[in-house]
Amino acid sequence: MEILDFLNYGFIQRAYLAGAAVASLSAVLGVILVLRQLSLIGDGLSHVSFGALALGLFLGVFPLYVALPVAILASYFIMVLKEKTKLYGDAAIAIVSAVGVAVGVILASLAQGFNVNLFSYLFGNILAISLTEVLISVFVSFSVIIIIAYLYHDILAATFDEELAQVSGVKVKRLNFILASLTAISVVLAIKVVGVMLVSALLVIPAVSALQLAKSFKNALIWALIFAVFSVLVGVSLSFITDLPAGATIVMINFFIFLTSWLRKYLKKA
Repeated sequence: MEILDFLNYGFIQRAYLAGAAVASLSAVLGVILVLRQLSLIGDGLSHVSFGALALGLFLGVFPLYVALPVAILASYFIMVLKEKTKLYGDAAIAIVSAVGVAVGVILASLAQGFNVNLFSYLFGNILAISLTEVLISVFVSFSVIIIIAYLYHDILAATFDEELAQVSGVKVKRLNFILASLTAISVVLAIKVVGVMLVSALLVIPAVSALQLAKSFKNALIWALIFAVFSVLVGVSLSFITDLPAGATIVMINFFIFLTSWLRKYLKKA
């Protein structure tokens, strides 16, 4: 029983709850992004969020209140750049990403007093998550998953054949903007779990792992959700027991799951 005594700590319980909520959201969106070849958008928006978090700390405002609207606007800007300037998706993401990092670095240099707080957002600090952040994470994650469930059939159609979906009456352009906004929300919430530097891993790795096993789109969503939540729960536990960084531990467990899934698929084909 003694080895499980840490489960009684409030900060562990908060980390489990917020981590599981954010992981569920990231996993579901991750499958959609990977299949639509937009997996890099998470990385780009995480860098934009870095600048927004720095701005929030600079202004003395709760960072998430600044990061959420800025990340959503950045996701719109990426879609507009991609559509209006005929840039490839990764080029538009790279431009927005570079500007976001530049803004963060400039603000950090202007006000060195908040560098410690900014560092915690860079690499994640889920064990220090507050009750307010937990409530925001759970509420927003649950709300976004409901939206995805409501749009499920449109998302399914657009993911596998965008032109056919448009002919069938799906408003693809509007759907793309909605998905970009939901991704921005997911990225901002995930920053507290794994940090700016690793947030794209929480979106991509569970999704890729699930696609090694899944036989359908819905099946992939379920597997990704299971993998993501499992990695967070085990990662938080191991990080506390071994005194390792929680974000990095979660990502490494995700990578181990991916290797296991890929090896299973490879051996099954052999």
